[in-house]
Amino acid sequence: MLVGICGSICSGRHAVQNYLAKEYDFQRLSIEPSTPASGQPSLPELHETTNRPPSKTFPTVEALLDFATQNWQTKFVTTSIHTTATATILSHRPFFLLLHIDAPVSLRYARYLSLHGKGISSPSLSDFVQASEAHLYSPTTNSLALLASKAHLQLLNTSPSLSALHTSLTRLNILDPARLRPNWDTYFMTLASLAARRSNCMRRQVGCVLIRSNRVISTGYNGTPRHLLNCLSGGCPRCNTTPSSAGGTSLSTCLCLHAEENALLEAGRERVGEGIKIVQVGISEVVFAKGYYMDEAAERVFREGGVKLRRFEAVVGGLVVLGGDEEGMDGKVNGVNGTSAA
Repeated sequence: MLVGICGSICSGRHAVQNYLAKEYDFQRLSIEPSTPASGQPSLPELHETTNRPPSKTFPTVEALLDFATQNWQTKFVTTSIHTTATATILSHRPFFLLLHIDAPVSLRYARYLSLHGKGISSPSLSDFVQASEAHLYSPTTNSLALLASKAHLQLLNTSPSLSALHTSLTRLNILDPARLRPNWDTYFMTLASLAARRSNCMRRQVGCVLIRSNRVISTGYNGTPRHLLNCLSGGCPRCNTTPSSAGGTSLSTCLCLHAEENALLEAGRERVGEGIKIVQVGISEVVFAKGYYMDEAAERVFREGGVKLRRFEAVVGGLVVLGGDEEGMDGKVNGVNGTSAA
């Protein structure tokens, strides 16, 4: 595994690198620094850089990548991602994990001042902001800020101390293999989430993937039947008139088909079995991401029909706030809006 860490100045990039090196024996890799562009705002070197453990240095990102590829079973970490081009080259390998770290500018400035030490005049907040913007948005870096949307994991580091940061990182489990190669549940639920985006229902977007022996048979999403006016265009009286608080009522006036129904109908009787309902066709397991008002009734039917019902537990991804306490870390999980049936 090769973990690349990028982000804003004093966001905690090196702190996360040191954490991985200390707790999980990651080896540090770096690229020889290039000369800053003339006229570009810069900051005095932080004192913490002089105390940082040595790393293996390479003249180019290609040389670093060749070394990591030859030793791909070893754990490596680098913070030498100073341009989007560097991250793009590293992302060619399936064992590369990109982390993007940020923090509020006032907090990053306070960290800079605390790390700067004595003997060198401290920059003003204005100078710090200018240098930060040059670091993230300069044409010479190809706008490093764009990497946030391409990172496997985005961290907002508001931790008040290193110990709090380490606690949050341990709970986050950065090294979960599913971050690089999704397990079957994550893979199929991501497909269900993509199918859900095609839904035309005014109430809720739901997607479904029908699977047999880890093979996709069909997909479906909820909405009005074909050739009828889409629900979001007024095609379903119930979804467009019944208050959202009245869940489970006036179902007889709803024209929308469920995502599961559409997936079963798409597959057809010959490919799935007899009938068009989950229990009737012999579905053995239903994996779901979000609950619904009929959960208890559905659970009873599934239990009596011999269908296993299981909630999907996703690896935390997207934007994660590292707040420093157990209740302060909030994970936004992507790709779980839907249902898969096996």
